[in-house]
Amino acid sequence: MQSKASRVLLLLTAIFAALSGLYLLIGGIWLAKLGGSLYYIIAGVVLLITAVLLQRKRGAALTLYALFLLATTVWALWEVGSDFWALTPRLDVTFFFGLWLVLPFIWRGLVSKGAFPRAALSAVLVFVVAVLAYSVFNDPQEINGTLSPEQAAEATPADDGIPAGDWPAYGRTQGGTRYSPLKQITDQNVGELKQAWSFQTGDLKLPSDPGEITNEATPIKIGNALYLCTAHQKLFALDAATGKEKWHFDPKMKTDPTFQHVTCRGVSYYQTPEAATAPAGTQLALCSRRVLLPVNDGSLYALDAETGALCPEFGDNGKLNLQSNLPYNKVGSYEPTSPPIVTDKVIVMAGAVTDNYSTKEPSGVIRGFDVNSGKLLWAFDTGAKDPNVIAEGEQNYTANSPNSWAPAAYDAKLDLVYLPIGVSTPDIWGGHRTPEMERFATGVLALNATTGKLGWFYQTVHHDLWDMDVPAQPTLADINDKDGNKVPVIYVPTKTGDLFVLDRRDGKPVVPAPEMKVPGGAAKGDRVSPTQPYSELSFRPKEHLAGKDMWGATIYDQLICRVMFHQLRYEGPFTPPSEQGTLVFPGNLGMFEWGGISVNTDRQVAVANPMALPFVSRLIPRGPGNPIEPDENDKGGTGTESGVQPQYGLPYGVTLNPFLSPLGFPCKQPSWGYISAIDLKTNDIVWKKRIGTVRDSSPVPLPFKMGMPMLGGPVSTAGNVFFIAATADNYLRAFNQSNGKQLWEARLPAGGQATPMTYEVNGKQYVVIVAGGHGSFGTKLGDHVIAYALPDSK
Repeated sequence: MQSKASRVLLLLTAIFAALSGLYLLIGGIWLAKLGGSLYYIIAGVVLLITAVLLQRKRGAALTLYALFLLATTVWALWEVGSDFWALTPRLDVTFFFGLWLVLPFIWRGLVSKGAFPRAALSAVLVFVVAVLAYSVFNDPQEINGTLSPEQAAEATPADDGIPAGDWPAYGRTQGGTRYSPLKQITDQNVGELKQAWSFQTGDLKLPSDPGEITNEATPIKIGNALYLCTAHQKLFALDAATGKEKWHFDPKMKTDPTFQHVTCRGVSYYQTPEAATAPAGTQLALCSRRVLLPVNDGSLYALDAETGALCPEFGDNGKLNLQSNLPYNKVGSYEPTSPPIVTDKVIVMAGAVTDNYSTKEPSGVIRGFDVNSGKLLWAFDTGAKDPNVIAEGEQNYTANSPNSWAPAAYDAKLDLVYLPIGVSTPDIWGGHRTPEMERFATGVLALNATTGKLGWFYQTVHHDLWDMDVPAQPTLADINDKDGNKVPVIYVPTKTGDLFVLDRRDGKPVVPAPEMKVPGGAAKGDRVSPTQPYSELSFRPKEHLAGKDMWGATIYDQLICRVMFHQLRYEGPFTPPSEQGTLVFPGNLGMFEWGGISVNTDRQVAVANPMALPFVSRLIPRGPGNPIEPDENDKGGTGTESGVQPQYGLPYGVTLNPFLSPLGFPCKQPSWGYISAIDLKTNDIVWKKRIGTVRDSSPVPLPFKMGMPMLGGPVSTAGNVFFIAATADNYLRAFNQSNGKQLWEARLPAGGQATPMTYEVNGKQYVVIVAGGHGSFGTKLGDHVIAYALPDSK
């Protein structure tokens, strides 16, 4: 006789099937009306019939469900192929419910069962397990190539003029290669790395800070000293061998919640010609070797590298006011967040301005200052009719002109500085922009570093309405093409996923980037460019997003994501912003961000870490009943780049948010982050792998490698190894550069949203990462600087 407990379980099972069926049927009808898949209607009907059969205790419930689960598996494979994480929301609930049905205390409760229904469902369950097991080892999103023997062979190191053990600039070279010729640590021994030392700066989030407080610094190393800045731009000099503090400097920056960023990506170094040639131990004048510190309050400090003393002959006793002749120069609205380029004569200085707040923001002017005195030598105002006019007295540079917030690159032989340029803010509506505001927007700008005169400009997005700033330091390299010719190129990583490859002498494409037709239909009062450049070297998805690409932790929130997708305007990349809401993919966080790429100049191979996370922009007309106030107030910025952005002075405000389900999971299926290698001789993507787990993003610490979003870049070495942190889980990892195989990882005490670096001192190679977390990225905040090295030989 059937027990009371068994009857209750069977009833609850029927109720679950009925509720799931109703949910899927109602949601499926909604989705179908929007033009989406009919599967959910069918699934809802089947589950409702299953519920009825279970309530009547009929064994046919198992037979019907076996057919449904088999059909669901075939449908899932048709939609997404052997992609485990894409299959999961289609099969997780359906599989486990089927497994529940064949358990003895359910199956035995059925009065007309026979052997066949249970056997049929059990066979289908085994088939589903086999499909999922196969998908684990056959990921269609990954590319499993290996560098050719010629590329993998040890190459003769290029002479970059930098001592092999040093890392004297943000990207090691001012060409931004992020490559070290060191090879004490190799793919054969990197698994033995241990923590050598750690240091805590004591610089933590303050009550007055905005949410966007970030620790993105890459230290520099010269001689036996490391120099790094913290989020609040405190400058520390550390002993490179022990991590012990030599000195520190606090600019005492006062933040408030209107700052859009509290960020420092690094510092710059300069030494006089006398210091460069002086024998070791020579007594030098104060500030013969100096460190340059940009500060978010619109200042630049010059300090003696040995003592930390301010350089009295630079600016006003070591401090330069970068807000001079800037319009609307409220503290925090003009923020230099990246280290400047330094030549033998000039400091080339640029900075970020508050994004998407108003039409009354500071200028994005780029300026050159005397490296010794801080005297202004030249200006390039990206929004002016004559960009080289120097503002004097009561004159101001052009408000809201396109700015350069990411690190720049420099070619000393050509004396050209290459600046990644953004769009005139506000970003998401451009009907008011003048031709001058468009001329140097969203592209890479080459200027003569000594004079500030225009070399060339290449625009990567026309009439940018998507916040597609060039977000990363360009990388310079001399590459042998297929014909064996040496070509001086510049690699320009972009938010769109394109890597533009240009001749750095004149800005002409080396890799073709034809103009392609893009969607039209701008918001009222605006316009769109009919075409956009598409580089043939790109990580941009080859196909547009579709309903099948939507994701969720379960079939339930995946259905909601599919509904949300069909409610948005989306016709592929460069779909214009709209009041309806536009899906922006690649999103305005970007496929590439400020971490850039690493180029092994000896092997002519690049390592990249692109992301794939859509955003939603929704224009909000200004007027009664809307959350955007009609007139500008004097509160300053919003303290964030997401959520409601007022765009004061324009007819629209905007909301900018990642495309997430109601449960907070990304609506686009994983992977959301990759690592990859590019053969720069052929421009082929040799391998591509997912990177990062949900350990620090999920309610429980699960080790699932799904491919996570990242902020930060890779560094590669001559030891056939590259290092990267960056991901939303708290790890520093090492990989084989030839094939992308992971070789080592270290757990970090806080988020590693920074680019690591490597150096050598006293015959030992170290790898260093700043682990301080990232406020808006949601990783754990901290104040750690950690070095790793091989253990001493016994």
